[in-house]
Amino acid sequence: MSPIASAILIITLVAVCGLLFGSIRIRGIGLGPAGVLFAGILFGHFGASVDHDIAGFTKEFGLILFVFTIGLQLGPGVVELWKKQGIRLNAMALSIVFQAVLLIAGFLLLLDLPPLTAAGLFSGATTNTPSLGAAEQAAQTLESSEDAGGIESLASAYAVAYPGGIIGIIASMLLIRRLFGVNVEKEAAQMKEQEGLDREPIERRSVVIGNSNLDALPFGQIPGIEETGVRLSRIRRAGEDTVHAATDETILHDGDVIQVVGTHSGLDRFTPILGHTVDVDLMKSTGEVEFRRVFVTEPRALRTSLRDLSLDKVYGVTVTRIIRSSVEMTARGSSRFHYGDTAHIVGDKQSLERVTGFLGNSGKSMRETHFSPLFFGIVVGVMLGMIPFTLPGVPFPVRLGFAGGPLVAAIVLSLIGSVGKVVWYIPYSANLALRELGIILFLACAGLGAGETFFESALSLQGVKWMGVGIAVTMVPLLTTGIFARLFWKQNYLTICGVIAGSMTDPPALAFANSLADSEASSTAYAAVYPLTMIMRIIAAQTIVMLFA
Repeated sequence: MSPIASAILIITLVAVCGLLFGSIRIRGIGLGPAGVLFAGILFGHFGASVDHDIAGFTKEFGLILFVFTIGLQLGPGVVELWKKQGIRLNAMALSIVFQAVLLIAGFLLLLDLPPLTAAGLFSGATTNTPSLGAAEQAAQTLESSEDAGGIESLASAYAVAYPGGIIGIIASMLLIRRLFGVNVEKEAAQMKEQEGLDREPIERRSVVIGNSNLDALPFGQIPGIEETGVRLSRIRRAGEDTVHAATDETILHDGDVIQVVGTHSGLDRFTPILGHTVDVDLMKSTGEVEFRRVFVTEPRALRTSLRDLSLDKVYGVTVTRIIRSSVEMTARGSSRFHYGDTAHIVGDKQSLERVTGFLGNSGKSMRETHFSPLFFGIVVGVMLGMIPFTLPGVPFPVRLGFAGGPLVAAIVLSLIGSVGKVVWYIPYSANLALRELGIILFLACAGLGAGETFFESALSLQGVKWMGVGIAVTMVPLLTTGIFARLFWKQNYLTICGVIAGSMTDPPALAFANSLADSEASSTAYAAVYPLTMIMRIIAAQTIVMLFA
């Protein structure tokens, strides 16, 4: 059998068995996709192997797919989380890193471990491959590296500690859940409720113009519109029964009744400028005014502010709301459309038809996966991960690697949204499919690689000692930080799980956390702490080598 055919057969068998194993739930708890890793270890132990180059490519490409699709989906949410809890979440992650360094230093002195072995255990226990590479680079610069325990001991210690690290991370999540009696579904619901509280719902209000200073003034020239985010959609002239579509260009007169749209606080601030509210529903009044939801799928409508698009002047319509990733927001003059947004538009039928054509409204495009931007983004991410950069006090160049580079690139590209006709958008279902495929490929190959020597090393006296050290270095920082965050900072359990996975830069742990509930909270927290944690892990591994070897 050819190496390629053999690799395909083995990897798919590992994936099938692992997913079946991960689907088994005991008291509502299952491993999910992380079961593929343990299936791979068993297959590898019993002699199943894949060509080294094929396995390396499959593993790294799977990891890139996983982290890139996460970043692309969660980029805007990560930025919002940074604004609200960035310092706190990254402080949790840094605490985990710092405690791990102190523990490995303590074990090094207490058990008289060779320094390079300690560095390998640190990288394996924290499931961070780039830190292993950094430690190897540091060791190669030391003239006494052979006396320090041999560079080979780095990889051996890493291989022994890595599976225990993954088990320890998942066990820590489960212990915190059991300790606090966490109801995961309730935590997910609370997270959604909190997100709703952070964003005021949009509402309509009818207001009669009672300010003589506004007579004969266009609505768009009233002070405070941009600050309050209030939009005008309909108007009924004084003395008339017919309702007309209204825009920022609409001239107001005393006694006119208008319908404005905005948040409750924005409307409360803006209404006194106009006049006073009136109990009239202009939606039910007669007139040639219609409302339409339109998908924004035309590249020419992207990355330009509504003020510059001038839809009110060109088409005679008003955009009252924008829905993005299930989040409803008011349409301000400074707002910009992103691909896939849903725009709420008010106008007459003919105007709505024209503006719909301009914005695209292509349901087919919304279901399509644009692969050329996807692969271009991956190219950017891989190149970014390969770029070495220096940090003050660190004598070696630092790289984000195949995991960090694509993640950072995806977050940035998701915020940019589009460049010309190139749009970074993947339908949610396709994103999840690519994400799951990526983590399955990664875990299958990682398990097969570790399984060849795992049981032999783990069952030896030295291996047992190394595994014990590794699990302690994994679990102690996670449990202390997680318990503190829950007790004193009242952090949501899913957010804690995301920080735990991100602080260990561990995709299998994130896959497990995501399988606990239908929520993006863990993934968002993971992406929020990952970049800084990756850099600190690399620095920490190099520091252990330089200080003790």
